[in-house]
Parts: sequence; C-alpha cells; structure tokens
Amino acid sequence: MTIRELASEEWPSQLREIPQQPKKLWLEGTLPPAGTRFLTVVGSRAMTRYGEEACQRLVSGLAGYPVSIVSGLALGVDTCAHKAALAVGLHTLAVPGSGLGESVLYPRSNRAFAKEILEKGGGLLSEYPPDTASRIHFFPERNRLMVGLADAVLVIEAGEKSGTLITARLAADYNRELLCIPHRIGDSHAFGPHLFIRLGATLVTEPLHILEALKIAPRETSSHSVSPADLEETELSIWQALDEPKTRDEILRAGSAGAGDILTALVSLEIRGLIREEFGAWHRA
Repeated sequence: MTIRELASEEWPSQLREIPQQPKKLWLEGTLPPAGTRFLTVVGSRAMTRYGEEACQRLVSGLAGYPVSIVSGLALGVDTCAHKAALAVGLHTLAVPGSGLGESVLYPRSNRAFAKEILEKGGGLLSEYPPDTASRIHFFPERNRLMVGLADAVLVIEAGEKSGTLITARLAADYNRELLCIPHRIGDSHAFGPHLFIRLGATLVTEPLHILEALKIAPRETSSHSVSPADLEETELSIWQALDEPKTRDEILRAGSAGAGDILTALVSLEIRGLIREEFGAWHRA
C-alpha cells in the first residue's frame, strides 16, 4: 500500500485539540469512518497471561461497535490489542515510534504483522517522514499522539518503572478518560492500574464499562453470549461449583488447579458476564 501525507482536513479531529500538535502526519492504509470512537490500549511489553486474557476479552467484547483500537505496534500489550481487534473485525490503528517505510518500521519483528493490519483494513500512522528510523525520544512523542487520538485510554498493565505511566498521565493532561483493569494485590504489573484507580481512573472489568466511557449505547442482548460449553477446564469447574454462592476461599479450597489459574479464571468469567461477586460471595450471573 502507498504511504501518503495526510492533508490537515483529513486529520482525526482530536489531534487538533492537543498541545504540541504534529507538524505533519503520514498514513498507510485507512482511518476508520467518521463517527468512530478511538480506544487507545497501552501496557507492558512483558505482558502476563492475565493481562493477555483481559485484553483479549475486553477488546473482543467491542465487536460490532463503531470503535477503532489504537496502540503502538510494540510487543506485548500493543500487539495483543491490535490482534484482538482484527480477530473480531474491528478497525485498528498502529502508531509506531518510527517512519512507516518497510525498511525502518519498528519493531522489526512486527513488520509482517503490520502488513496484516493493512490487509485487514487497518492503518499505520506516524508524524515522521516514511524513511525515518526509530529513536529513543520518538516513543514518548508518539505516545502523545496515541493519547491525543483517544476518546478513552485503557491501561492493561504497568510496573513501577513502566513508560505506560507517562502515557496514562497524559490522559489527564489531555482530558481523556482513563480506564484501568484491576489486578491481584502484590502483582508488580498492578502498580500503574491500581495507582490510577486510586487517583480516580475508571475501573474496568467488562466491555460494557468501555462502551459507557466511549458514550456508546450497548445493543439489546437476550442472555449471555458465552455458554458454559465454551469454557476452559478451570473456568468450567468454577462455574459448575457455583450452583450455590461461594466465597473466594471456598472456591480456592475446592479447586484442583493452582491458585493463580483459579483467580485468572474467576476474572475471565466475570469479564464474560457469567458470574458476579456480591457481599463477599461469588454467584452465577
């Protein structure tokens, strides 16, 4: 596909609102249709299994809605978010920390994946001329574009020294809604999400929470879109055990899997809307 410089009137309108606007923008592929909401997804390159599953569940739950998933094409959370979007037919926009030319596109390991994004109707966007190689200071610069594009910013994981913390703070500076998923107490990847939740970020455990932040009305649904037949072994054993309410400790004692796998399965079931926690006990929803 051809890389082209965007005329100023083609820019997403949100980018005209931010300080330090880009001087130019180059696009390969497509931008989403007018009226589409942008959800920027950020987090650690060293993504955990929990983070991967949460990212996939939340993004896939937006299927069929006018949402474009924005991320930075990096390994870890960025790649997970782009792939989850493509898997359910959502538009996705990658903003790499380099120009868009094939010889310089960063990271090198994701160049084939970048082609897949383009082939499936997504786009690559950069403020750097096409043949500009990646440099360290480009990454915070491109992060301001990712936040500037966003109607909301979703933080999946971020350790104490993660660059994601800077990106999340930009959401407040740019008056974008900041969304964070909860983690287990003591998890090093929880530092960023839990910090920002304490400071007032929106806690997200299901796609509906994202739709609310994006001001998109949810469709009418009859019942759960996921049936017990679709569950993995640990998820199914928990769902079956909840024929009557049980506390988390009771579920852990009764389970045959490890505590980490059981807690991950609990979160997965909650995100899918199959179970809920009330007054310290878990119930089938």
